[in-house]
Amino acid sequence: MDGKQKVLVGMSGGVDSSAAALLLKNQGYDVTGCTLRLRGSRLKNSREGAEKDIEDARRVCGSLEIPHIVLDLTEQFCRLVVDEFTQEYRRGRTPNPCVTCNRTIKFGAMLDYAEKQGFDFIATGHYVRKEYSSESGRWQLFRADSGKDQSYVLYGLTQQQLAHALFPLYGLEKEQVRGLAREKGLPVAEKGDSMEICFVPDDNHTAFIENYTGEAEEEGYFISPEGIRLGKHKGISHYTIGQRKGLGIALGRPVYVTAIDEAARSVTLSPEVPLTAEFTAARINFVSLPPTKLPFNAVIKIRYQAPPVPARVEPLDNGRARILPEKPVKAVTPGQSVVFYDGGCLLGGGVIE
Repeated sequence: MDGKQKVLVGMSGGVDSSAAALLLKNQGYDVTGCTLRLRGSRLKNSREGAEKDIEDARRVCGSLEIPHIVLDLTEQFCRLVVDEFTQEYRRGRTPNPCVTCNRTIKFGAMLDYAEKQGFDFIATGHYVRKEYSSESGRWQLFRADSGKDQSYVLYGLTQQQLAHALFPLYGLEKEQVRGLAREKGLPVAEKGDSMEICFVPDDNHTAFIENYTGEAEEEGYFISPEGIRLGKHKGISHYTIGQRKGLGIALGRPVYVTAIDEAARSVTLSPEVPLTAEFTAARINFVSLPPTKLPFNAVIKIRYQAPPVPARVEPLDNGRARILPEKPVKAVTPGQSVVFYDGGCLLGGGVIE
């Protein structure tokens, strides 16, 4: 035994996770690369790219002279991530599968495997900072200083998950990461970033849902705020709150989706962008902030790319919270996540109801 701490690095075949493995090896850890096989026969349209990613990760591990394993989590991924994704869209909601995947798969099933195999940590290529607060006795997450901050998609992590996680890319910009990969001669140094949803080919989620479920979606009607029918639509999963383009209807003026009614299969269109002065969120998870029933002030983000907005957060019963933005915010979308910050510190978040 050489006393090195063992790290299982989640390697997607991209440059970020490859650089994470490189940095950890340079820091003296005993590193093993692990690529998750997530797209089996039920996700056949995206399998070819997935197998290419596995091969890229294997080549990187060969270049770094570290072991590489493939962990098959296709059953868990479909059950925990993809099934929820399809069900939420069919309900007229807009889910964020990356949040669910990080909580249940990367820092869930992969961490469970790592612990059983005697690894001390798992690591990923997320751009985020982790620290331990002796004052609160909690692990805390902080936004990355770089433009690639990814703390938003990690608000669902638990203290146990954070205790066993490493994020070696903190403090680096994307081009610095590529530079490290080039300097080491890694075969993925120039590889482009992956698409937003890894299992949805061509970013066409509605076609994916019909193929995955084997069911065509029920059509419905566009309606005005007064309830007047404006024309037929293709199914509520095609639309999201605040959407203006690609509606498939011409009314002679710009209109936005302001409401989606699952029961009536209706999509409300309005000439004004929807503004919300108050909303609720469920499945609240506290990260850096200890769980509290007391109201607190925070800066919130209602989407990954949304601008931060000051707000008051009032915890409710059953893991819910009422969110009161300082000013009404645009396009609050059920199914998306609202995340709470105090400066750069990620306090927690939940799913918009």
